Amino acid sequence: MNILNNVDLSAANTLRLPCQAQRFTAPRTLSALRDVLGQARREGWAVTLLGGGSNVLLPEKLPGLVVRPALHQWWLSGHQDDQNAQEDDVFAHVGAGVNWHALVMATAARGLWGIENLALIPGSCGAAPVQNIGAYGVELADVLHAVQVMELATGRVDWLSAEECAFGYRDSLFKGELAGGVVITQLVLRLSRTPAPKLGYGDIAARLPSFPTPLAVAEAVCAIRREKLPDPHVLANAGSFFKNPLVNDEQVTQLLRQYPAMPHFPQGGGKTKLAAGWLIDQCGLKGMRDGAFGVHQHQALVLVHFGGGDRHGLMKTANYIAAQVEARFGVLLEPEPRLINP
Repeated sequence: MNILNNVDLSAANTLRLPCQAQRFTAPRTLSALRDVLGQARREGWAVTLLGGGSNVLLPEKLPGLVVRPALHQWWLSGHQDDQNAQEDDVFAHVGAGVNWHALVMATAARGLWGIENLALIPGSCGAAPVQNIGAYGVELADVLHAVQVMELATGRVDWLSAEECAFGYRDSLFKGELAGGVVITQLVLRLSRTPAPKLGYGDIAARLPSFPTPLAVAEAVCAIRREKLPDPHVLANAGSFFKNPLVNDEQVTQLLRQYPAMPHFPQGGGKTKLAAGWLIDQCGLKGMRDGAFGVHQHQALVLVHFGGGDRHGLMKTANYIAAQVEARFGVLLEPEPRLINP
């Protein structure tokens, strides 16, 4: 087991927040992961799980042991123990350490449909179920077949079906009952050779021919995202910082009387999703700067780090933005990235 001491994690999170891990390890196999978790239990170390670092807010100090699974294998199979499987279904078995965007492009290049709309989402595959990542009308829950997990307390490996993951909007069992209790080690995704483009979101359809390939859809999504979102390698950010809020239909009706152009997306069950970026933009906050942090000049939903700041400063900026939106619209914004505490 390769456990490193006093590791700088500033480059291991896309917001580039300063953070030092007391101990750090990146196990490459299930056996190595089980061994290092066993040592953590014997030594009494707190364990913090870290994926690609694209959707977390790190503190300046992380005591105990930071574990970043480096399970980088993935493969395809045509058969799965699933009575609902269709003839054209293809199952992707994906290690937690695989880069999500690389997987999307690789499967799309093979002519497989299912996750092409999720191109260019940063991070690792192991983190994808935690947040139930989604974009352009598709969520991970739409294609996930099963998740393999390892219990931190015992090292036992188990499988969870998609239904057992209790997926919601940017939510899952891994943010609730199982938070801090398991490490995700593998995903099984149900993809298909049957064309099934989902082009109803934004201007994706306008950029594509009548009968696009999954790779063409993925490339169109990449182009749109690059036009709207800053590259975290150039300007530190964690993508969308706030969740799109779900509000009661009655409140939406009232808001539309005052703001008839307000984007809104009925979700059923008396709930409607609003566009957090639009709400922030209407408050005149696009392009604002507050010390080391600010709102991106082209996308109000993205908070950026210009350098020299820490998590305290970031949350000060985020809380100010949320307060402005609540004061004007009566809508509460919640951060999307996961807050990791020592």
